[in-house]
Amino acid sequence: MNPITYRNVVLQDDVEAIHVLVAGSGVFSAEEIDVAVELAEDALSHKETSGYHFILAEVAGRLMGYSCFGRIPLTQERYDLYWIVVDGNAQQQGVASGILRKTETAIKEVGGKIVYAETSSRIIYAPAQSFYVKRGFKELARLKDFYSNGDDKLIYGKNL
Repeated sequence: MNPITYRNVVLQDDVEAIHVLVAGSGVFSAEEIDVAVELAEDALSHKETSGYHFILAEVAGRLMGYSCFGRIPLTQERYDLYWIVVDGNAQQQGVASGILRKTETAIKEVGGKIVYAETSSRIIYAPAQSFYVKRGFKELARLKDFYSNGDDKLIYGKNL
């Protein structure tokens, strides 16, 4: 695989690339895909004033993954990791780990002390659950039947 390059500015072409990436994962619902695209559009149109920040990973000019994160309103030094998505062909190659490292660094650089990530308890999300735990996140809460009956919301946190 060619070297991975990272950037933190959303470009016009990224909106469609994010749509393709999230939809192609086979994990997210149509509503979730729409939200992912909306956050990218917000970052594109509002630039520095957007509350959504991105780390985008490319290989040979092609988007291979990204994260979206932001400060949690009404908190001090707390951030949410809204999205971390990697192209299926780039999984198990360190792309997600690299994106997470860059995301954590970006959060620390603006004074962030804790990052939170949430995911579903459904079996299809087991790789995400394992990803967070292996990278130092702890399960802090489980909201039973949050998304639907039998689908709990898992909240992970990590001190930076």
